Order: sequence, then structure tokens, then C-alpha cells
Amino acid sequence: MVKLLKFKHMQLEQKSFNVLSDKLSNWQGRKEWFFNREHTDTYEQWYEGRYKRAEIWQKKVMAQLVGKDSEIKELLEFGCGTTRFTRWWKEIGIEATGGDLSPFMLGQAVHLFDGDLVNADSHYMPFKDNSFDVVAFITTFEYYQDPIKVITEAARVGKKGIAFGMMNRNSPKVLRRRVQELFGKNPFYLTATFYTPQLLTRKIHQALNGRKYTIEWTCTGLPKWFPLQQWSLPVGDFFGLYVRFED
Repeated sequence: MVKLLKFKHMQLEQKSFNVLSDKLSNWQGRKEWFFNREHTDTYEQWYEGRYKRAEIWQKKVMAQLVGKDSEIKELLEFGCGTTRFTRWWKEIGIEATGGDLSPFMLGQAVHLFDGDLVNADSHYMPFKDNSFDVVAFITTFEYYQDPIKVITEAARVGKKGIAFGMMNRNSPKVLRRRVQELFGKNPFYLTATFYTPQLLTRKIHQALNGRKYTIEWTCTGLPKWFPLQQWSLPVGDFFGLYVRFED
């Protein structure tokens, strides 16, 4: 088990989120791949192989959306997994903290990331209000059954905004994944809910009713033969979306 670390921002009165992995295996009342060592122990290998090119463009998109604001210095990434993105934020001048519910993911992360990590549920972030400049979710928001609550929590903890990196529903790969699942070939998206920029924006409006903010998004994940690799149409395998608070 990964130890729950203590941070200067943490609400010490909030209950510990270190729970036994056998209870976590049915988080949200369903089986999740990120509580299976068979998948978490090989997670990094996917990015070093077939998803390497996709990762490069995903990081370009997130750097454009979040990195352009020079006032952003500290970021909390929830659903950090093995910290593939968490350790990258430093490259664009942002210090990151990682949070994840899976002790198996964090078991990999502690050997790869020299920053702070917390074992916690994103529906109940164990941090004080405005603890970080931004809260980020990179290919993890798709797994939340109560997205409104998660956005509300992120808006409480992040004082300047919320960043999303999402697998896009408007992608031919979504159909391919569903076919793979029928034949037991792809366990990673069985419980995922895919969004488009428009669908995610609706959730954001529900969660942030009464607040002032702007939303910016862009897509990537297009076939490599396509003349553009990033555009402002809601089509592509991945989109980045940034909510900037104006109040």
C-alpha cells in the first residue's frame, strides 16, 4: 500500500483514504481495470510503444491551454496513475502534486516521480479550498460516475482553473474499442464514459452554476496522414479543455 502523505494544504480532520485494495476493486460498484496488477504494472509500456506519438500531441495541447498562463505555478493532477503526465508538468514550469485512488498505480508512481503523491478519491479531495492554482484530469475523468461532484471539488481546490485531457467521443477509435471489448480484447474502457467538448461543457455549466469563467478547447489525435494534427473542430481521438475562473 502507498502511504497517504501529509501536505501543508491537507485537511487533517478529513478521514484517511487508505483502504484495502479488495474493497477498492469494486469502487463505484463495478470492476475497474486500474485495480488489477496485470494492467497497472505494464501501464508505462503502452506510452513507450504504440501511444508514444499520441502522447506527444496530447502534451502539446495541454501545454498550450495551461502553460500559456504564467501565473500558474502549482497544479494538482487527480487520477495521476503512474505520473506519466504529472512528472511532465515541470517541463513547462509547473510544480505538480499527484492524486490517485489506485494503490497499484501509486505503487508504480513512487518509483518514477519525486514529488508529492496522495492516495485519495477525487470525489472527496483531501485539500483545503484554493490549495492549488489548477486541478487537472488527464484521461481519468471518463471513469467518474458523479462528474458534477468531481468538477465541484476541483473548483473548490483549484483557484485559477480546471484542466481536462479527454478521450474524445467523436473518434472512430471509440467504435473500434467497443468492438474489441465484445471480444474481450480491451478491458480499459469498459466502464468509461466518453465525452465531446460540448458534452463536457454542459457538465461544467451544471457544476459551476453562478461562477464566472471562460472555456477554451482544442482537439488532436487525428490520423498521421492528415495534414493537420490539431484543430478547433470537435473531432479527433483526444481533446484538451481548460476552464479559467474569472471571479
